Amino acid sequence: MDKILDTVEARKGGGAAAPKGLAALERAARHDLDRLNYPAANWVLPAPGPDGGPALDVLVVGGGMCGQTAAFALRREGVCNIRVVDRNPRGREGPWGTFARMETLRSPKQLTGPDMGVATLTYRAWYEAHHGIDGWESLHKAPRLDWLDYLLWVRRVAELPIENDTAMISLDADGAFLRASLQGPRGREVIFARKVVLALGRDGSGAPRWPAFTSFDPAGAATRGRVFHSSDPIGFAALAGRRVGVLGAGASAFDNAGAALEAGACEVTMFARRRFLPQVNKSKGASFPGFQRGFAALDDDRRWRFMTYIFDEQAPPPHESVLRCDRHAGFAIRFSEPWMDLAVDADGVVVTTRTGRHRFDAAIIATGFDVDLTERPELASLRDQVLLWADRRAPAEIAAELEAARFPYLGDGFQLCPRSAGATPRLADIHVFNWGCTMSHGPLAGDIPGLGIGAARLAQAIVRDLFVADADRHFEALIAHEEPELAPTRYFVPREQRGIE
Repeated sequence: MDKILDTVEARKGGGAAAPKGLAALERAARHDLDRLNYPAANWVLPAPGPDGGPALDVLVVGGGMCGQTAAFALRREGVCNIRVVDRNPRGREGPWGTFARMETLRSPKQLTGPDMGVATLTYRAWYEAHHGIDGWESLHKAPRLDWLDYLLWVRRVAELPIENDTAMISLDADGAFLRASLQGPRGREVIFARKVVLALGRDGSGAPRWPAFTSFDPAGAATRGRVFHSSDPIGFAALAGRRVGVLGAGASAFDNAGAALEAGACEVTMFARRRFLPQVNKSKGASFPGFQRGFAALDDDRRWRFMTYIFDEQAPPPHESVLRCDRHAGFAIRFSEPWMDLAVDADGVVVTTRTGRHRFDAAIIATGFDVDLTERPELASLRDQVLLWADRRAPAEIAAELEAARFPYLGDGFQLCPRSAGATPRLADIHVFNWGCTMSHGPLAGDIPGLGIGAARLAQAIVRDLFVADADRHFEALIAHEEPELAPTRYFVPREQRGIE
């Protein structure tokens, strides 16, 4: 992991100077932003908070890909009284420089999103500045660490105000404003905001998923250095010459298996419940503007049918990840063999399946993330108040699709909805812009292809709400607005002579 991060730091500028083409592109991008009047003039009227100071208009929690794109979209709309915080150091926001271990992104190279429609801020423009048009034409898919470099470059060029090493500890919605407690370089602080955007990443509406085993405690001291979740920091060098068991057969399972094999693991055995790997990525069949823009307008029954079908079909691992593992003689998959128990002892890890017991030196649990707001400690005060999809479906449907049922049921602007009408009115000022939005809006805040559409929808909803809340004050400002257009001419009439008070 440290090697990956060191490589990223060198690529960010600690090593060779940036290519001349990139410097020219950066100038062009800044000029394009100027042409677009970015950032737009702030129009939101100031609101004094309960502490006497001005309240934030928006607090964005999470400064990775979704959080920075949300901030970019808000600033383009003239919502500039914002803060964006991320608990991690710069360069470790999101998965790209931490627990994402694929060699390339899974999406096509021509994807857009973080650019918010500015051509000179696209990944293609950035890549061509480094490698030329021929380099772009020969590129298969975007290298993962290139994507991280690119995101950090967009962040810098668009001047997105992300505060690293700053975590939100708690969030309450029981007053006139949302109240957030932050911990960071400024120490512990309480801030008041009119809107909060939860851009907390893949696990932002839940937590890493750990299977329930009788003999295993994920928090137990005995598991350290022996059992890892695929999202954990893993020192793969320590697995050289070791036997590793992997639970799961999705993309992250193959990526972690590949990293272990490349680090010198002598044997990596993957275990899958299915008889064979999923063969078709159904989510790609739903990755087009009609679905991305129209899905949220469907009725509940059709949204439920679409998304539960995609979830149930699951996605195959990218063929590049499979071939990466198959290059190694020590790699094997055991199909139709789920783990029934897992135990850790002084000699390693023992996995029990229906065929017997398997001993490994270490195990990696690649079972993804749960969507379950009760897992988020910072949302403890809101857990029982949030409407879930389970509240909108029949018991039989919930029993058949427990994972889908735990997703929050969101409004048209990604906002949380209360379980009881009229309860917790500030709940609608909390917007979920992470994987938790998927059942309500489709994958617009987690998968890259829908990111631009999602960020624009989020910003437009927040702009709408901020204006409507202050409409009377804006009307007063409109009456008071005075711009003497005809002052340089002989037809100018002063305000007081026009009978205006």
